[in-house]
Amino acid sequence: MSDSLPIVAVLGGTGDLGGGLAYQLAKAGYPVIIGSRGEEKARDSAKALSERVGTSVDGRENSMAATIAEVVIMTVPFASHEGTLKSVRDAVQGKIFVDATVPLVPPKVARVQLPADGPAAKQSQSFLGENVRVVSAFQNIAAAHLQSDDGHHNDCDVLVSGNDPEAREVVVKLAQDVGLRAWHAGAIDNSVVAEAMTSVLIFLNKRYKINGAGLRITGEPGSAG
Repeated sequence: MSDSLPIVAVLGGTGDLGGGLAYQLAKAGYPVIIGSRGEEKARDSAKALSERVGTSVDGRENSMAATIAEVVIMTVPFASHEGTLKSVRDAVQGKIFVDATVPLVPPKVARVQLPADGPAAKQSQSFLGENVRVVSAFQNIAAAHLQSDDGHHNDCDVLVSGNDPEAREVVVKLAQDVGLRAWHAGAIDNSVVAEAMTSVLIFLNKRYKINGAGLRITGEPGSAG
């Protein structure tokens, strides 16, 4: 990957989380492509985002967005997880693929209901193959914070897990560039923590009337030495 900022495709970029991530990335200077199942919808969202940030944002059908991009972020609902993976499998070979999917099962979204086959990100790694460097990230940030300019997304930490440390580092830097504090969180198996925590955060939001609860890792790197 070049020293310049990579082209990032956000699959599901017309949704709340994807739209928020696309907004923050575009603000940070990343070349952004909004992906959607329908190209017209993607282009409409890209046009609106371009006007908001004052820079050019592209909009494409998911597979074409993934073909053009160097880093691909998938932010689709869990019900669309398998279908989206099938549609972009060939396009993401050799690339970093960030899975932000949370296996929520309506209507009980405040209850952890992990798939029998393991966390969504691990399923993505298995399906896409070892030539794709799958990274899990961004599950625990409220979409409203990412879409806003109030700075509250800075209060949230990001757990970044994946089997390839260099790919994790790319995503850690990407998160830092949009104002988030990100942490290497180990192998892709550990994505189960971030995926499950989302339901807990939803419960906390409802129980305590919190406007978008997030995670914060206490302590400072190097403080133990």
